[in-house]
Amino acid sequence: MVPTLRRTTSYVDGQDHIFVGFQDVVERLLSELLKAEPCRSVISIYGMGGLGKTTLARNLYISPDIVNSFHTRAWICVSQEYNTVDLLRYIIKSIQGCTKETLDLLERMTERDLEIYLRDLLKKRKYLVVVDDIWQREAWESLKRAFPDSKNGSRVIITTRKEDVAERADSRGFVHKLRFLNQEESWDLFCRKLLDVRAMTSPMERLAKDMVNKCGGLPLAIVVLSGLLSHKRGLGKWQKVKDRLWKNIEDDSIEICYILSLSYNDLSTALKQCFLYFGIFPEDRVLEAENIIWLWMAEGFIPRGEERMEDVAEDFLNELIRRSLVQVAGTFWEKVTECKVHDLLRDLAIQKALEVNFFDIYDSKNHSISSLCIRHAIHDHGEKYLSLDLSNLKLRSIIFFDPDFRNMNLINFSSVFQHIYVLYLDILGGTVPYAIGSLYHLKFLSLRGIGNLPSSIGNLKNLQTLCVKSEFRHLCQLPPETADLINLRHLVAPYSEPLVHISKLTSLQILKDISCDQWKDVDPVNLVNLLELSMIDITKSYSLNNISSLKNLSTLKLFCRGGQSFPDLEFLYYCEKLQKLWLDGRIEKLSLLPNSITMMVLLDSKLMEDPMPILGMLPNLRKLEFLRAYQGKEIFCSDNSFRQLEFLSLACLENLDTWHLATSAMLLIKGLRIDHCKKLNKIPQRMKDVKLFKHT
Repeated sequence: MVPTLRRTTSYVDGQDHIFVGFQDVVERLLSELLKAEPCRSVISIYGMGGLGKTTLARNLYISPDIVNSFHTRAWICVSQEYNTVDLLRYIIKSIQGCTKETLDLLERMTERDLEIYLRDLLKKRKYLVVVDDIWQREAWESLKRAFPDSKNGSRVIITTRKEDVAERADSRGFVHKLRFLNQEESWDLFCRKLLDVRAMTSPMERLAKDMVNKCGGLPLAIVVLSGLLSHKRGLGKWQKVKDRLWKNIEDDSIEICYILSLSYNDLSTALKQCFLYFGIFPEDRVLEAENIIWLWMAEGFIPRGEERMEDVAEDFLNELIRRSLVQVAGTFWEKVTECKVHDLLRDLAIQKALEVNFFDIYDSKNHSISSLCIRHAIHDHGEKYLSLDLSNLKLRSIIFFDPDFRNMNLINFSSVFQHIYVLYLDILGGTVPYAIGSLYHLKFLSLRGIGNLPSSIGNLKNLQTLCVKSEFRHLCQLPPETADLINLRHLVAPYSEPLVHISKLTSLQILKDISCDQWKDVDPVNLVNLLELSMIDITKSYSLNNISSLKNLSTLKLFCRGGQSFPDLEFLYYCEKLQKLWLDGRIEKLSLLPNSITMMVLLDSKLMEDPMPILGMLPNLRKLEFLRAYQGKEIFCSDNSFRQLEFLSLACLENLDTWHLATSAMLLIKGLRIDHCKKLNKIPQRMKDVKLFKHT
């Protein structure tokens, strides 16, 4: 897969929960994690849903002190429905880079085999593993044997709502019961999440304080209330919210379910549909924001108009985030890349969805399915689901998450599923039947671990999104008929054969993971709508000059084949609308770049000449990141250079020992990250006042 460089935030939007009243808790738990005690110990955090247990654990996990002390870290979510084998595999994959052979081996292993494998992997390492959202003691008992005690200070953090789970996790461990916020802390959190505090008059403030005090110090209730009131202008509308809440006061507080429901009811019809969709996914699932947006489009939730549907959908997602109904799990280049919903909000989405027959979930608890729902999510027992009589259902979306399901031939594409718009198969491997070409109405198709697609794929004339995911490159063969998908907007597939006539895909807006071998003979002049291009396996022998024909290209990511150099990059200067640029590979000489660039990453460039003179001339550059990008000893930032730069990251520049910064350079800088620049012992005096970000 293409490597990623991302800024991962707490699973809750920002870190407000943790630094409003909980700083003392952070310091106490950090001392437990970092103390000199060599025996492996468990730190248990427990409390009711919505208190911020996951947020607290996440902030501990990314703390610079923790990152520097524990060289091996892993994070898993257990949830109410769990599979120990899957959890063990996930931890192993997150700790070590897996070859295809290793993955195949892991798939064949029993639970006992995986336990032994993980113990061997960890026994010589000082590790920290976060086991989030444990509901049963049995879940912890099934995992803990895999965490060896090598007397090297290793630690495990568990979060749970259950006191008995926390108390019995480790006889010598540390248990922390997360408290509620006091009134002052609650008000502080409310104001931090309010979009426009300055618009709050004194009467509105009095109303808000009354409502916040009735939240009982529960952070989730407070931020959702703040998100709701942020979209209500004026005293009268705030009074109406209070009146509705006051109808549900019990024991001098408001149950969180009423606050969540009130916020949901305040959404527009389109936003309600978008929010409900999060309930389809398994609990604690971190979702790619891009996928959510594309699914909403395929489902018809996004109105057509003058704006791009992708932009409207992104606005919808940001609106749900601002209302604290959706949490940010990852960001990069000023965009949300990953998101999730809190368990309580997912429960709300499922409840509301069932009320209006929006979707139904088939899993180990529910072995029947509603004939009225047009969307089915299959979380497990996929073969049993397909054995049901589905012939009279008018299904619109089928979403599979069953990890044990393999046989796609059991899916009756030609009759039962012939009217579906969405087919999302998050299952491992399998052969795609030819009959998939009969799904004429299909707009979204997502597959994983597929070797090839049949030629009938070309019949899917309404397809907007084709996403084939794999843990390795070149596992997917797209047939030539893929070029017949005239409405295709998003193509994400690391494919192995040249895609003939790709220029026929004139609706294409996003093209990811195309190999340089497949691109070299493309005439892109007709790809007038292409905005984002990601290309892999580049070598010096190829020419990339035809990229300059993409007149509307705004995001470009180029990845060289391992350790190889880029060909001439002078074409970049002619990409006049290019804003975001990522270059991963050796660059012999940095060429002039277009003035339009706002964000740039240079990875493994190993430049010999100081790149700052060229980069400093870019008038719109706001973010710049280096990782093993420069081999020289000095960088020079001259007068009036980097006039718009707000963030700079210098990482793994092993020879850099001197940074010259002119008085009028980087005047707008707000953030700086310096990692593993061991010889750079001194930074310019002016940079000492800039917020310093540490590696997480």
